[in-house]
Amino acid sequence: MKEIFTRRSIRKYTAEPVSETDLEKLLRAAMAAPSAGNQQPWEFVVVRDREAMQKILEFHPYARPLDTANVAIVICGDRERQRFPEDYWVQDCSAATQNLLLEAEHLGLGAVWMGVFPIDARVRGVQQLFGLPEHVVPLGVIAVGHPAETPAPKENYRPERIHLERW
Repeated sequence: MKEIFTRRSIRKYTAEPVSETDLEKLLRAAMAAPSAGNQQPWEFVVVRDREAMQKILEFHPYARPLDTANVAIVICGDRERQRFPEDYWVQDCSAATQNLLLEAEHLGLGAVWMGVFPIDARVRGVQQLFGLPEHVVPLGVIAVGHPAETPAPKENYRPERIHLERW
């Protein structure tokens, strides 16, 4: 799957809108992610409102990509869906996020993952801004749009970080 190797964080976007068809494809890809015990704890808030996207900047210092993004997707975990005491929702929603990012690359869209959890000020800010219940925790905000930049792919393979059998 070439998208794993060609995907880059895109922080600048054109004014071209992301179609509803592509948006659905992104969300379908996210929901196809594996999850612990098949709990599928994810919830998604799709934001196209420019004013709401700009308000995120009030409590998230790295949310500048929302200045030009056509859509923001808030990926959340519903803690009430947990059948296990561990917080697997973080891993589950991270897998959903990666699927969404790879699908964006596949569709020719640009996207960047901006972390929210575990920074309390960001979590509370997103919860308040979008009316999330207390048990629904935002993991991150994904800015999506048609890319206005083309960063070169990076080679991230580091064999020195591979340990066989033991450290």
